Amino acid sequence: MIVNEPIFERTVIEEIEKYLHTNDIIVLHGARQVGKTSILYYLENQLKSQKRITYFIDLEDSRFVKILDAGVEDFLRLLREDGIHPDSREKVFVFIDEIQYLKNPSSFLKLIADHQKGIKLIVSGSSSFAIKTKFKDSLAGRTVNFEIFNLSFREFLFFKKYPFEEGKVYTTKKIDDLRGLFREYVLFGGYPRIVLTPETERKEKYLQQIIDTYVKKDIRDLADIKDIDKFNKLLETLASQSGQQINITELSNTTRIAKQTIEKYIFIMENTYIIKLVRPFSRNIRSELFKLPKIYFYDTGLMQMLWLKGLQKEIIGNVFETAIFAELAKKYTHNAVSYWRTKDGKEIDFILKVKNQILPVEAKLNFGQFNPSAVQYFNKHYGIDNYRVAALKGKPESKFYIYPWDL
Repeated sequence: MIVNEPIFERTVIEEIEKYLHTNDIIVLHGARQVGKTSILYYLENQLKSQKRITYFIDLEDSRFVKILDAGVEDFLRLLREDGIHPDSREKVFVFIDEIQYLKNPSSFLKLIADHQKGIKLIVSGSSSFAIKTKFKDSLAGRTVNFEIFNLSFREFLFFKKYPFEEGKVYTTKKIDDLRGLFREYVLFGGYPRIVLTPETERKEKYLQQIIDTYVKKDIRDLADIKDIDKFNKLLETLASQSGQQINITELSNTTRIAKQTIEKYIFIMENTYIIKLVRPFSRNIRSELFKLPKIYFYDTGLMQMLWLKGLQKEIIGNVFETAIFAELAKKYTHNAVSYWRTKDGKEIDFILKVKNQILPVEAKLNFGQFNPSAVQYFNKHYGIDNYRVAALKGKPESKFYIYPWDL
């Protein structure tokens, strides 16, 4: 298959490559348009350059769905018709895009993994909701999974061909450049196609297409939601609340959607990589279960299109906070991020937990907006002496103050 657009190396590729020559099935999960297909093409090109045998199947083409749904024998016949014989000694790398379109992907993948040792499978799926629904326990121990998100800021810079080295001390001019680029990243989001599109009007059009495709295909077809209007209304309401605690009862009253339905819709949004519920930090897991979660969108461009019906010219506070969440989630995994809030209103935006170390992180548009009282209280309570304030404006006049690209 010919791809006309340039294919960029993503940060996750280095991790995926470690498993290319194992017996594991490699599974890429992620939202639509975050670049899963491009990653598959990149890996295929790498293998081709090493003279390896590869075969690419795009299940958006219903003809392939029909063949693979018919069973392994029909799939092997397809390969043989194209001159590929998996029973030979040389391994064949088979890429399958949009695996969730198969009726029973779990059974198909298991049969290949167990009985066709000459085939290495690398597959992608646009919805972990669909994959989790269709994947059965029979695949346990046979897959290695990678979550693919929209671009991190470092990847954004790479796509822009802008030189950047992590941890380096930069001149004022370079910092001003990075400020401007991070501002662009926050205002427009990190979907690869949006990043590579120069005009704001076209960015908006493409983002709207992503929203429409998500609602029409992933939600109606895969999640079997009948009342699309209600789902849409909730999605738009949540976009306006990114960075806030969510209360299901209040949401139900606001949207006039039953609480059980809201819980179902939120579950689907999380499992299609649109939002993430961030739980409160607590040493006591029992108390953690009774506190309200915060909601964050993974993409600030998508969030603003849903909430404000257009991309903005200036960064709004909760949009900046959402961008910082997304950066932390991509770099340290979303399970490493929580937040902290006391009953009397002391709050810290994020508590980052990495290798049993905890680090409070505050997101502020300007360093001057930071009030240290909550962090001081938290640090005294938990016996730590470290924190970070990530801001875009002003000067980092403390070792605890950093720019977003230094997270």
